[in-house]
Amino acid sequence: MGAAVDTENKLILETPRLLLREMTQADYPALAAILQDGQTMVAYEGALNDEETQNWLSRQLERYEKDGFGLWAVILKEDVDGLEAGGGGMIGQCGLSWQDVDGERVPEVGYLFNRAYWHRGYAIEAARACKEYGFEKLGFDEIFTIVRDINLPSMNVAIRNGMVIRKRTVRHFKGVGMLHYVFSARRGEYK
Repeated sequence: MGAAVDTENKLILETPRLLLREMTQADYPALAAILQDGQTMVAYEGALNDEETQNWLSRQLERYEKDGFGLWAVILKEDVDGLEAGGGGMIGQCGLSWQDVDGERVPEVGYLFNRAYWHRGYAIEAARACKEYGFEKLGFDEIFTIVRDINLPSMNVAIRNGMVIRKRTVRHFKGVGMLHYVFSARRGEYK
């Protein structure tokens, strides 16, 4: 993992197979392909509509400005067009964002990928890089991942990312209370 210095394309991280960069408005179609897929979004009680998808993207753009991080576009290195914002190479999103867990503000590694790219190890590769970035570049002492209780693949990514379950909590989406497991890794505790 190495932080890239390409500020024009807002490239943040590089892994052996992936590049993570800030999303732009031009990424809306690729993001919609993820967020508007019912199977992908089962842990969120179903697909998002156009307005909800735009709100999701706008929230990331605001996070970049306010926090200096957010969920980033994940691009396959082999997809040269994906280097440019809106190049069409976005296969998913992964990054760090502030989340509320029972009244406590915590940094979370989140990940969500286009279903066509599941089961290839991209989520764990990106999530590990984001966890390391959070520890090394942002100075966090503990980093979390919050996963709905029915989302076994995402739980497996958290476990493979050196995280353990710390507690359970209920989160609400679309008016439905859902049990979530709160995973975390602490600086120096896990690799």
